[in-house]
Amino acid sequence: QFNVTAYDTTSVAIMTLQAFAGMWINAFIVSVISMAWIQKEALNSNEKILLFLGCSRFWYLFISWFYYFLSILYPRSLYVHPTLQLVVSIQGFFDSSNLWVSASLCVFYCIKIANFSNNFFIYLKVKTDRIVSWLLLASVLFSLVIGIVAYDITDKVHCNNRNSTGRGSFWKASIKMDKHFFPSFFLTGFGYAISFTAVIFSALLILFSLWRHIHNMQTNSLKDFSMDVHIKAMKSILSFLVMYSINFASLILKMVYVTKKGSPVMFLLLVFQYAFPGVHSLILIFSNPKLEKTLLRILPYVKFRVCMR
Repeated sequence: QFNVTAYDTTSVAIMTLQAFAGMWINAFIVSVISMAWIQKEALNSNEKILLFLGCSRFWYLFISWFYYFLSILYPRSLYVHPTLQLVVSIQGFFDSSNLWVSASLCVFYCIKIANFSNNFFIYLKVKTDRIVSWLLLASVLFSLVIGIVAYDITDKVHCNNRNSTGRGSFWKASIKMDKHFFPSFFLTGFGYAISFTAVIFSALLILFSLWRHIHNMQTNSLKDFSMDVHIKAMKSILSFLVMYSINFASLILKMVYVTKKGSPVMFLLLVFQYAFPGVHSLILIFSNPKLEKTLLRILPYVKFRVCMR
């Protein structure tokens, strides 16, 4: 039965606006890189990561919006139907893929830009393309594991609440946190922690490389190309690090407030999680000269079309 409140209507409207804005931003990244792929018939490592990231974020936003919409309309039967359990699993896959590929992008910046004389680091620079392929493959495999874990969690939640007959919302039902849940949450949190650690180390290595570069210049006050590249990469990684930190905290808090529908804290967590893929992708667009030029070129056309309507 439908039981849509004013809170539900407002939250759906806000989530819809955020989701479709983020989908448009990531669809723009995918379309520009795909066109470049068709023209050049090849992609460099940076473009491969951005293409994969744009696709995963686009589908994550769409699946998440679809899932949230159904949770408002059918709160009590959300986990009952196998199709909806599959939606939760797919959402978990793209959510994990979004975070892991973002971390891979930071690792790529670190390997490509940081300058160290260590033999192992030089080897990584030479094998960058192969390393990126392995990073993307590892991201897919771990995301598949997270998707399976998400499906397993929803199945156990359904089993634990199968005999619930109250008229209250399904989300307010008491969920039994038995021994099967802790390994699932531990695996998910462990994966997020590893990707978070990779981002932190990438930022520290680039910062140290930049400091060494400035130190080697000694009294030369002129900026060179290498310094500009270091600074741009540092800005990109730091912006992601700040957003990732807030997103990581949101994921932890979401586990605490997952059964409290209508909570202001839960609403703020959802707002940020929907904003994260779109805002960070927008930062990536303005940090990439090719994407930025293309966006600035089509914006007047889009504005003209909107005004004509």
